[in-house]
Amino acid sequence: MTRPLAVSLGDPAGVGPELICEAWARREAERLPPFFVCGGMELLSEAAAVRGLDIHVESVGTALEAAEVFARALPVVGAGDGEYLPGQPGQSGARLALASLQAATALAVSREASGVVTGPIAKAELAKVGFGFPGQTEFVADACGVSASDAVMMLAGPTLRTVPLTVHIPLADVPASLTTELILNKARIVDAGLRRDFGIAAPRLAICSLNPHAGEAGRMGREEIEFIKPALAALNGEGIDATGPHPADTLFAPRKRSTYDVAIAMYHDQALVPLKTLDFDQGVNVTLGLPIVRTSPDHGTAFDIAGKGTADPGAMIAAIRMAGEIAARRAAA
Repeated sequence: MTRPLAVSLGDPAGVGPELICEAWARREAERLPPFFVCGGMELLSEAAAVRGLDIHVESVGTALEAAEVFARALPVVGAGDGEYLPGQPGQSGARLALASLQAATALAVSREASGVVTGPIAKAELAKVGFGFPGQTEFVADACGVSASDAVMMLAGPTLRTVPLTVHIPLADVPASLTTELILNKARIVDAGLRRDFGIAAPRLAICSLNPHAGEAGRMGREEIEFIKPALAALNGEGIDATGPHPADTLFAPRKRSTYDVAIAMYHDQALVPLKTLDFDQGVNVTLGLPIVRTSPDHGTAFDIAGKGTADPGAMIAAIRMAGEIAARRAAA
């Protein structure tokens, strides 16, 4: 991989800056690909010091220069900076987080960076400074010219991959949002993404049911009959290995997890609860269906522990590593 990854700060009052510094400090032991951060040079230096890391942060002009200095210093591209106030989110920090996200994404879109790793943000704080997207996934998709409906959020850890069909909507709205077309569209993107980005030649997709006991032949709900089973038949007809609908209360047991490569869930918590239970400290949010590589650690800003040196860097390290692996696999294709 000749181009480094671009990393956005996330909310500077959260754990993002210190975990980025920790990832760079462990770059050799973790065999991480070269990366740089967009903005926040002084802020990162302070975050490193608070965490007890003796590292050098260096300002560079381009992504190419970042790759050249990565071995000796954490490279920073861009002059944006701010005060390091861990645990104290505010609008100035939100503006820096947004500027960093915009810059990192633009560098990935222009191919100056081999991909983008987004630090954790506080959506409520970003909304106060004009961020009009439900989350970073939708922002990155828009920057790529891809419809949000064609960008799929997959959560990936060492023992499980999950995809929520519906994401940031009320649970009460989930049944009316489910359609055969939605399942087909997302499943096709997941199948193609696992082939291209994860090197799985014949992905096995396990489709969750919505209702308890997979609806009990309609006694506990008809979504399985009306939407999920027709989608499964169509996917199988296209040569996609999709099974289900599986009752979600048994699908994540160890013996079941060995029978599929990804579980496609009907709603947010059905996908994220098992992933975070099993792989919280190594969980990665990866966006499938984009022309660029995008990953993010699958945790939030953790304002309550920011600056205390206790936040686990595992998910940030895993997000950087996964982005590098996907970028290398795409480059070799």
